[in-house]
Amino acid sequence: MSSVLEKDKAHSLIDRLPETATWDDLMHEIYVHETIDRGIADSIAGRVVSVKEVRAKYGLTE
Repeated sequence: MSSVLEKDKAHSLIDRLPETATWDDLMHEIYVHETIDRGIADSIAGRVVSVKEVRAKYGLTE
């Protein structure tokens, strides 16, 4: 599920990186932002489960 590139966001992200940033640093930042955006979208759409449900599924105690 890849989102449309927003050039302004990309430029802003790059501008916030230190001068010594590597391509790996940039890719990590993109990954983190994309993961957060997906999580927010899932939450808004109601595609979430409670911690209690996850613990029960795996037999963990609270």
